[in-house]
Parts: sequence; C-alpha cells; structure tokens
Amino acid sequence: MDTAPHTRFRPLTRLRRLWRRSRLAQLGLIVGFWAFGDVVARWSGLPVPGGVIGMVLLLALLLGHGLGPASIRRGADVLLADMLLFFVPAVMGLLDHREFLGVLGLKLFAVILLGTLAVMAGTALTVDLVQRLVARHGR
Repeated sequence: MDTAPHTRFRPLTRLRRLWRRSRLAQLGLIVGFWAFGDVVARWSGLPVPGGVIGMVLLLALLLGHGLGPASIRRGADVLLADMLLFFVPAVMGLLDHREFLGVLGLKLFAVILLGTLAVMAGTALTVDLVQRLVARHGR
C-alpha cells in the first residue's frame, strides 16, 4: 500500500478543490452561519439579529484562520451580485403608500440616506482593515 504523503491526502485535496469551485456549497455555508446565529439569538435572548451573530462568528473564523477566504468567496459573490433583488420589495412597498411622499417621506429618506452612508463607511473601514490584515500576513 502506497502511504506516501502526496497520495495519502489526495481525496482531501480533491474535496477542497470541489468545495472552492461550488457556489452552492459556499452559499449554503453562509446561510448555515446565518441560521446558527439565529438559533443562538433565540436561545440566548440577545437583542441582536441572528444574521449579525452568524456573520460575527464567520468573521471570527476568517480572522482566526479556521476558514480561508477562498472557502466562501464564490458564495459571497453570488449574494453580492444579486443584492439589488433584496431591496426591490421594499421599493415597491413605498409606491403603495402615498403618505411617504410628504414630510414623513422626507424623514424616512434622511434616515435611509444616513443609514446607507453609515453602512458604506463601515464597509469601507472593514474592507480596509481586511486588506491590511491580508497584506500583513501575505495571503
């Protein structure tokens, strides 16, 4: 029996390659973190959405090198490519309510604008931090 190191781990290498090519599996992993975070939020009674808890756990695994970025890159790309679809139902709901076209609508617009700017700033800072970490660790 050939037990050389290069042949002993060949099935594991193939599985890793398949995983990195599978958008569906990676998307399932991301959704699994969301679902696990939701279970943790319900069980613990924390006033934090399950998706936030799940993504913090995923971020901890990424920063702790328990999971590589290539393990979720394609799944994340699927979500980012179709992000606009997540907002279409909200926009259609606005069209059904004329009261949003007055002062209430201006207040909501200001909140949405400030929220969007806060999310963009947070995302920019996070991307900058991750880029610095990647550059520091040479990956």
